[in-house]
Amino acid sequence: MTTPTPESNLAELVSIRVVTRHLPEHLPSDSDKFAFAYQITIMNHNSCAVTLTHRYWLVTDANGKQTEVSGEGVVGKQPTIEPGESFQYTSGSVIDTQVGTMQGHYEMKTEQGETFRVPIDPFRLALPNIIN
Repeated sequence: MTTPTPESNLAELVSIRVVTRHLPEHLPSDSDKFAFAYQITIMNHNSCAVTLTHRYWLVTDANGKQTEVSGEGVVGKQPTIEPGESFQYTSGSVIDTQVGTMQGHYEMKTEQGETFRVPIDPFRLALPNIIN
């Protein structure tokens, strides 16, 4: 068994929770696209504060079309999350199909300037009752 690197220890102590919902009211009724909101909660279980500096998303629709999204922070912020605290935000995505997925990572840094990447596991964007 290998000893995890300090970077992986830092990332393992940041948890991500995702809740999604379909937003039919955000597009015209005759639209052939589908809008979804995703609410992200980032919890810092580390003993030091961490700052979210960048995000990366890979959005994939049911046809296999992939869109990459990256940039500084989230929703116009680069939040610092204190030990034992969380940060929550809501954003959205529009895709061409009734079902899709998102996955990605956050780049974060500690107060000491150490950077690390927190993976975001794939999660589903789907119309209600479309998938059993």
